[in-house]
Amino acid sequence: MIQGILSLAAIFCLVAGWMNLFSPEINDFLYRKVFFVLIGASFLFMAPVISNKNFIYPMYIAGVLCIAGSFIPEENRFAAIKTIGLFAGVIISLFNRPKVQRDQS
Repeated sequence: MIQGILSLAAIFCLVAGWMNLFSPEINDFLYRKVFFVLIGASFLFMAPVISNKNFIYPMYIAGVLCIAGSFIPEENRFAAIKTIGLFAGVIISLFNRPKVQRDQS
């Protein structure tokens, strides 16, 4: 439940940044900082419920990368770790989808 709320709040931050709903400073803060903190927290809450146990710790790492990377200044060359964490978390969550069994009638 909390993971879904965090994801929706992160999507709101992303949309607000794209649509320029607020002042440039607030848009930048939402788009470049709050979004990655919320997505990272969402990954941290998702990690314990992953069905494939081999992906639990990588999901924790993806969440930590997103959160830690959001506090690194944009000018720093290590600022890209938040994007790496984002991509890693999305890929892990896609590979963790439950298998859909189709009825063979």
